[in-house]
Parts: sequence; C-alpha cells; structure tokens
Amino acid sequence: MNKPTLIQIGEYGKRIGETHGRAKLSDHEIDLVRQLKEEGMPAGEIAEKFEVSKRYVYKLVNFERRASIVAQYRRVVGRKEVKNG
Repeated sequence: MNKPTLIQIGEYGKRIGETHGRAKLSDHEIDLVRQLKEEGMPAGEIAEKFEVSKRYVYKLVNFERRASIVAQYRRVVGRKEVKNG
C-alpha cells in the first residue's frame, strides 16, 4: 500500500503548486528560478537551464504564476483522497 501524501489546496478547493497535474517545475525549482533572477542571471539562461520558456520565467519572477496561497492540505494515496475516521 502506498503511503499517504499531503497535497496543497488553494482557496478554490483545487490543487496548487507542484501537486497540480500540469505543474512544470517543483516548488523548490520555482524558488531557484526566482533566486537566480534576483542574483542577476538573464531570464534566457534560466529558461534554458530549467527547459521552460523565457516568458514563463518572467511570469514566475513577477508572481503571475505559482503565487497561490495554500488554504489547506489534504491527505491522498495515489490520486484518491484519504478520509479521516
């Protein structure tokens, strides 16, 4: 049996962050992208390093993407939610 995992849920009840099915980068990688840009690395180099578009890098560093606030966490096993009790 798989071990339960905590996933991040946004204010609208949907998965957010790296647990979202269409996430391109992990939460750690997002932090690295923002840090590298803050340190002066060109967006083109960052995009190449993480295999994403330059436009996506700009959206990340300007908090237009992946800027949701976690409203709650849910426990899941695989793709199914674990019910308490």
